[in-house]
Amino acid sequence: MSLAAHQTPSWEQIDTVLLDLDGTLLDLAFDNFIWLARVAEIYAEKHGLSLAETHAELAPRFQRVQGTLEWYSIEYWSAELGIDIARVHREEVHRVAWLPGARGFLERVRERGKRLVLMTNSHPTILEIKNERTGVLGYLDAAYTSHGFGAPKEDQRFWQAARATETFDPAHTMFVDDSKAVLHAAIVYGIRWVYGVKRPDSSREPHHHEEFAAIDGVADLG
Repeated sequence: MSLAAHQTPSWEQIDTVLLDLDGTLLDLAFDNFIWLARVAEIYAEKHGLSLAETHAELAPRFQRVQGTLEWYSIEYWSAELGIDIARVHREEVHRVAWLPGARGFLERVRERGKRLVLMTNSHPTILEIKNERTGVLGYLDAAYTSHGFGAPKEDQRFWQAARATETFDPAHTMFVDDSKAVLHAAIVYGIRWVYGVKRPDSSREPHHHEEFAAIDGVADLG
């Protein structure tokens, strides 16, 4: 843990803990495998392309909608790619896993009496599939998806809708995520305690979050 003294959470000042799902509680290795490997393999087989040709064709299509609600929509990608995205997730669900220390962190936050709330861009169907595997929702007081709010976490409209629903006080709230764009959005909205996860994918090299208070994983927060 490399947090400076002024970055260490003051738990007595925190009432609500808002948490990302993929890359914060659950290992992003699963999602990266689905999208970068399995979906690409299926698309390549379907269209008679090599994997290199497939990645070259799909990359601009992904980039075009990155950061929008379509980026996180399985209906959008199922129609766009001609692949049943939910089915692919179900077929590979055995790969879904917790990040190290995440469950213990949730248990400790619960013992502190803080409100635990999931704020995820994950599609509701994918969240359900992951919950069936991990029981993650059982550790939380509430869970919200960007699809329910009509805007992704990168968008200030998400935060406005989230606060209208949860009525948290940004000055007494912690938020943890692995996405730089999302972390910036949370800071702009005024969340007091914002932390970036450096190791969202156990199979890859860590992220660098120089502009945020950065942690290897939520277990670093106490």
